[in-house]
Amino acid sequence: MAEHHHDEADSLVDKISEKIRGRGDDSSSDSDDDGPGAAASEVKNKVFRLFGRERPVHTVLGGGKPADLLLWRDKKISAGALGVATVIWILFELVQYHLLTLVCHILILALAILFLWSNANSFINKRPPPIPDVSIPEKPVLEFASVLTVEINRSFALLREIISGRDLKKFLMAITGFWVLSVLGSWCNFLTLFYIVFVLLHTVPVLYDKHQDKVDPLAEKASIELKKHYAVLDSKVLSKIPRGPLKDKKA
Repeated sequence: MAEHHHDEADSLVDKISEKIRGRGDDSSSDSDDDGPGAAASEVKNKVFRLFGRERPVHTVLGGGKPADLLLWRDKKISAGALGVATVIWILFELVQYHLLTLVCHILILALAILFLWSNANSFINKRPPPIPDVSIPEKPVLEFASVLTVEINRSFALLREIISGRDLKKFLMAITGFWVLSVLGSWCNFLTLFYIVFVLLHTVPVLYDKHQDKVDPLAEKASIELKKHYAVLDSKVLSKIPRGPLKDKKA
């Protein structure tokens, strides 16, 4: 009997030890899976994105209705906005309409149609057409003015920082940007330039949103090459140019 109980105790101890070993092997295998696999997944997730963004394109564009408009989430509204801009460009650029002339002609046509419609309905004993009470809401105008004020002040602060001579890179970028705009202005007038920008805003974001997996690797290569060229330019030319004071002088 004693030997029988001793054998049962040994078998019970063996079973417990096997279970403990099995759990240890499972946990070790899980930890092994979590190690290199997790590291590889993190590397895959850290994909280069254009302009260093970490958020979706819709969020980068500000979200809401403006982003929906630029990304063609509502195709009717986006196509309508692009169509209206195209008609305006054709009228002013190709037909050579002037703004004041166009506004006056539209008002003359609208007033004549409504006036004749109202008088014709009175002769045939019908009610005149309902004329809506049009008014500009105050809240959107104030919000737009507030946002515009913030952006203008931010631009003034950026210009002040560039003029102070503290950041040579921003100075060169500003000079290059203004030079490119001057070249474009010599090729076309302001309306055509505005229309080109409007069309680009309605085509480039949506194309990038659909093909960003192909565009981002090419942008990464271009970014690396530009950084190399800038490093060479900085070491040979820019670093030798004296810069402004890093801090404002105190009285």
